[in-house]
Amino acid sequence: MADAPLVPIARALISVSDKAGLVELGRALAERGVDILSTGGSAKALAAAGIAVKEVSAHTGFPEIMDGRVKTLHPTVHGGILARRDEPEHVAAMARHAIQPIDLVVVNLYPFRETVARGAGWDECVENIDIGGPAMIRAAAKNHDFVAVVTAPSQYAALLDELSANAGATTLALRRKLAAEAYAHTAAYDAAVAGWMAGQAGETFPATFVAAAERRQVLRYGENPHQQAAFYATGERRPGVATAVQVQGKELSFNNLNDTDAAFELAAEFAGPAVVIVKHANPCGVAQGSSILDAWARALACDPVSAFGGIVAINRPLDADLVAAFGKLFLEVIIAPDATEAAKAALARKTNLRLLLTGGMPDPAAAGMTLRSVAGGYLLQTRDARPVDPGALQVVTKRAPTAQEMADLVFAFTVAKHVKSNAIVYARDGATVGVGAGQMSRVDSARMAAWKAEESGRIAGLAESPARGAVAASDAFFPFADGLLATAAAGATAVIQPGGSMRDAEVIAAADAAGLAMVLTGHRHFRH
Repeated sequence: MADAPLVPIARALISVSDKAGLVELGRALAERGVDILSTGGSAKALAAAGIAVKEVSAHTGFPEIMDGRVKTLHPTVHGGILARRDEPEHVAAMARHAIQPIDLVVVNLYPFRETVARGAGWDECVENIDIGGPAMIRAAAKNHDFVAVVTAPSQYAALLDELSANAGATTLALRRKLAAEAYAHTAAYDAAVAGWMAGQAGETFPATFVAAAERRQVLRYGENPHQQAAFYATGERRPGVATAVQVQGKELSFNNLNDTDAAFELAAEFAGPAVVIVKHANPCGVAQGSSILDAWARALACDPVSAFGGIVAINRPLDADLVAAFGKLFLEVIIAPDATEAAKAALARKTNLRLLLTGGMPDPAAAGMTLRSVAGGYLLQTRDARPVDPGALQVVTKRAPTAQEMADLVFAFTVAKHVKSNAIVYARDGATVGVGAGQMSRVDSARMAAWKAEESGRIAGLAESPARGAVAASDAFFPFADGLLATAAAGATAVIQPGGSMRDAEVIAAADAAGLAMVLTGHRHFRH
């Protein structure tokens, strides 16, 4: 419609599952003289509030049938929504069949996702797949030249403001905006149904992949200032950055969100008190401890230089003692399941520091999916949720690890799972002492981790590198013995790696010659 006129609202159809704000909206429309059509529970709620309302069945002259499955699927309803007011044939058809125009459609859908989330059975989930609602929404959105469509209580205020500003009429700009949001709403609903149906059929990767997410935040920029970015939430209930409450601090950036997610997922791997410090999506210090305070001191010791401007994740409530231990160290984000009031008060002095509270820890073994874009498509895979099974480790050297070495090997391999490949991690007594990440050569990763350990030891005033007497973990097999020998040169006494190389025998022989204990996991943890 070229001239984009204002469209007065004379008649509205309201049929909502979420009744938040329903009475207030109905009363505001009624005060403007709008005729209100409604169905079932919506009609009852409006009538109970003293708002004049006409049941759709009375409007169509046809009763609701089949337990309410058929009530709005009628030409009187859809003709009133879809008719173009500027097409003479449409106007004539409306007159011929006594169809009255509907100028506003307020519909939100059966709670399908909520029904699935609470574990309802097949039949109940199917009954909560809305049919009439999406049909009305899509019809109204298609005919947005003449009809406004509202799909969420959060849109009511904008609609009423528009009516106040335009003597009870809507503008084309608002109708187009609402139409776009309406199609996104039904698309997300259909995606949820399609995903559930595929899952019920046992299809991990259906022939057509559909996904939907709700925009949580438009970010200042992406990885770099010249890139635009936004944060979307899928609705998954996994505790983490998407479900967290930001208690204080500056707006989160793209890199903050990415790094915080990496930190929190690693912190969740440990049952005892643990602290993870992340910089650029890689852990630069990880430790378990007798307390969170103890774990913090040991994690920070791994790489106190890189910790500056880092992200801290803990798997216990944040307390005031830990806040005090942070001292003057500049941190970007702290994420925790909870925090004491004293801790919040102490952190409030650092106004730029972001504090995120999640209410719980994610299950590291829970099934799920990860998604990554490539040119022209997506890479979809199951989450790397495989833990280290100490009972399944294969000792392949003449010397078996001691009990302490074995505990540290399991810890180190758990950390390596969260380090960008190629990854080498040195650890001792439940704490990392050196991390080598993202190198093209595994030997370089081993040497880098050793250098980092040596530097942290120098800063701490130690007589020798903390890598001496530590264990080493490799996220994938050693293709040659040189990588293993680099860990031995750094002072490692035991090594954990997946195995599976054509030269495993050569690597095992090199370990025996160096006096190392070595165990194989049988599975790798590449992270790109």
